[in-house]
Amino acid sequence: MEKQFSKTFYLAAGECDAQGRMPVTLLVSRLIEIASLHANSWGVGYRDLITDQRGWVLSRLTIEMTEWLTVDRDYTIVTWVETYNRHYSQRCFEVIDTLSGTTLGYARTIWMVLDIEHRVGVDITALESLRDKACDRPCPIAPQSRLRPITTATRTTHYTVRYADCDFYRHMNTVRYVELLINQFDLSFNDNHPLQRLEMAFPGETRYGTELSVVMDESEPCDVRMQLDDAEGATHVRARLVFK
Repeated sequence: MEKQFSKTFYLAAGECDAQGRMPVTLLVSRLIEIASLHANSWGVGYRDLITDQRGWVLSRLTIEMTEWLTVDRDYTIVTWVETYNRHYSQRCFEVIDTLSGTTLGYARTIWMVLDIEHRVGVDITALESLRDKACDRPCPIAPQSRLRPITTATRTTHYTVRYADCDFYRHMNTVRYVELLINQFDLSFNDNHPLQRLEMAFPGETRYGTELSVVMDESEPCDVRMQLDDAEGATHVRARLVFK
């Protein structure tokens, strides 16, 4: 069982954003896919954990891209586990332009195992297949910064969680969170400011029907802080989006 795992994909025109590039939502989906495939190959994926009503959930996500792939190109994603302890597994990724071999960017993720019935994290040291799987390969991007609560909002919008936003855990899907955040910026802004770094933390689950406030601090126009709060004031997501 290899410590690193890779898979090559093709970027079709129908998958691209308005700028003809890979959208960050697609990249996040691919990261989750390849993480799942690697975990399955170790015997600690969904098919193994669900027998005990458990499953992996993403706790933190950091992506940093030097450039984005354009249409009609192959790309390869490589993944490995950097650290592992009783609370979480830290998994890293490299995104490569397959034809040129150029590294386009990296990602860092932190995963925990959720007890689906009781909605709490569980000790993962019992997962024998994870022992000695950590790879000594470093990930060159900085770890996620401390995402503090927003105290002064420059803009707030509202969104109600719909059916298509929810995954099989019956909470809002990570890709849908990213989509909601990136949709706060209009076409012209995205034409002129490609996303360079995305940081997200998920302190709470978001269920169907939840009314969210999308709170933004745009004091620094290209380094925007965001959070998703419910009607009771609880924060479900904190995020930072850095644009070129």
